Amino acid sequence: MTQPSYHHAVIARAIAYIDSTKDSQPRLEQVAEAVGLSPTHFQRVFSQWVGVSPKRYQQYLTLDHAKSLLQERFTLLDTALETGLSGTGRLHDLFLTWEAMSPGEYAAKGKGLEIRWGWFDSPFGEMIVAATPRGICGMGFTAEFGRDWSLADMQSRWPDATFLQDGSALQPQVNRILGGDAAQLHLIGAPFQIKVWEALLNVPTGHVTTYSEIAKAIGNPKAVRAVGTAVGRNPVSWLIPCHRALRKSGALGGYHWGLPVKRALLAWEGARADADDPQTGSLAKDHARPGFAQKSA
Repeated sequence: MTQPSYHHAVIARAIAYIDSTKDSQPRLEQVAEAVGLSPTHFQRVFSQWVGVSPKRYQQYLTLDHAKSLLQERFTLLDTALETGLSGTGRLHDLFLTWEAMSPGEYAAKGKGLEIRWGWFDSPFGEMIVAATPRGICGMGFTAEFGRDWSLADMQSRWPDATFLQDGSALQPQVNRILGGDAAQLHLIGAPFQIKVWEALLNVPTGHVTTYSEIAKAIGNPKAVRAVGTAVGRNPVSWLIPCHRALRKSGALGGYHWGLPVKRALLAWEGARADADDPQTGSLAKDHARPGFAQKSA
């Protein structure tokens, strides 16, 4: 039986190839050849994992898709958060269990904390995942900047913590996330950053928001630049969906792990949302994706 990691690697290579050649719109046969599969096998594997055909996915890997998302699936966070944020311990998101580090832990920069980490396959290429005994504390992608940069970036967030490479210990957690189960998070951040990350959790799959809307939602409408910085400091890319934050113009803006990855994430979610409902994508917010599993009420 084919291992899931094999499919992850195939899809990662396919997405990278489609993204790098999107201007020429390569044929199915060309993409299949680039990943070493027959066209029939590749079509089946890609459609099962991504949820749409390779050809349809190509159509989403453009800036126009981001702009259309902003026009058609723009989420007003002040409405989504109409009940208000009541602090770092409470979330309005259905998918994650969150535990914020205490101010003392934050000030200690991870001193006395043991963090295990490893490299893992994902639909968007290799990713680094780190976790404390209380939950996942870091996740990012290596495709754009490589392993050394990604590990150094992760370690710089907790400079006084003890880092132990132990992918085998984390593999069960990663498998559950990729399989659609809920994630336990253990995050470190300043209060302002945590408010921004909480707001991001309220942007449904297949929808987007803007930095200015996030600023309004957390009660600091003039802090757009600071919001952008906090979005960029999100330690668990994909689980906290910072890729769904765009500029007002519809431009992608920045992305800590590289704009090609952000474009692929938005395209993947947008394509699956439209596959759920070609007219409105109305099932997007309830559509489970790797990393998210809706809890029963």
